[in-house]
Amino acid sequence: MQAFTRTDGRDPLVVFTDRELPNPEPNQALVGVAAYSVNRSEIYALQKPVPDIPGEDIAGQVIVGAADGTGPRPGQRIVAHLPSGGWARYAAVNTADLAVLPDYIAYSVAAALPLDGITAIRLSRIAGRLISRRVLITGGSGRAANYFIELAAGAGAEVTVVSATPEQGRRFIELGADMVIADASSAAGTFDLVLDSAGGTSVPSVLAHLAPNGTLIWLRNASHEPVPLDLFTRPDNAKIRYFDRTDLTPPFGPDLTTLVALVATGRLHPEIGRLKDWAATPSILAELRDRRIVGSAVLTLSQGLKHALALDLTPGSGPGRSAHLG
Repeated sequence: MQAFTRTDGRDPLVVFTDRELPNPEPNQALVGVAAYSVNRSEIYALQKPVPDIPGEDIAGQVIVGAADGTGPRPGQRIVAHLPSGGWARYAAVNTADLAVLPDYIAYSVAAALPLDGITAIRLSRIAGRLISRRVLITGGSGRAANYFIELAAGAGAEVTVVSATPEQGRRFIELGADMVIADASSAAGTFDLVLDSAGGTSVPSVLAHLAPNGTLIWLRNASHEPVPLDLFTRPDNAKIRYFDRTDLTPPFGPDLTTLVALVATGRLHPEIGRLKDWAATPSILAELRDRRIVGSAVLTLSQGLKHALALDLTPGSGPGRSAHLG
């Protein structure tokens, strides 16, 4: 089968190669990939010797159901989050880490959901009850933060977002934010929940705006600056938590099912900044690395499902053999 595999860390970061068809474990379905999204975190993973075939977020169609009888049947459309192997015509996917996709949600839309959507869902669980709570978000340009803004606003929170540009600010208002400010220091009043991904010198500023019994969730240090933090000055009973999105634990299927339902009911709107044929993956990676893409970068496989549905599954030609595959 055709797949993108990593190079030596120099441009291009990935190249087309021929690989064996995945041989699924009993709890895995063989999926014909129709679309996948590319995450910035995957660029850093490409500097490592494994995995050979990258790719975490895919949408496609089940070609062979799991041998243990779990998960969807052949022919059903799915969206999935997997450790690796998604940038290929076929992928082996744990049935616990996928969700069935209705016909009216496009593969390209679904492929933009998994990593950032799962992150937003799990942040919402940490945040707890959001109705009538005041929420401050810094570094909100990330896709996970955008999903969280929409979820929090839909749950009845009053959301303030720090934005570096008017264009971003308008997008946050469209997602449901009540107020957009240029700097965290100009925030008015205190907040029950603060999500900070800017890091650096912004952390003491947002901590000063945390209400007693409030929670500060620290996502990352996008500024790459040291954090001058004095824990003795935090508000009474305030909690500070670090959320590591690189350490999300499975199963992912239940969260993906929730995300699909939110999209289906119009409560979540994935933003696609690039939609290209998968042959453009190397150039898309360069654009992501240089921060030239706003929203999700989604690649679609030309003739992908046509190849998959024509897969010869007669004895001796099933998973593990690749003679009949494009």
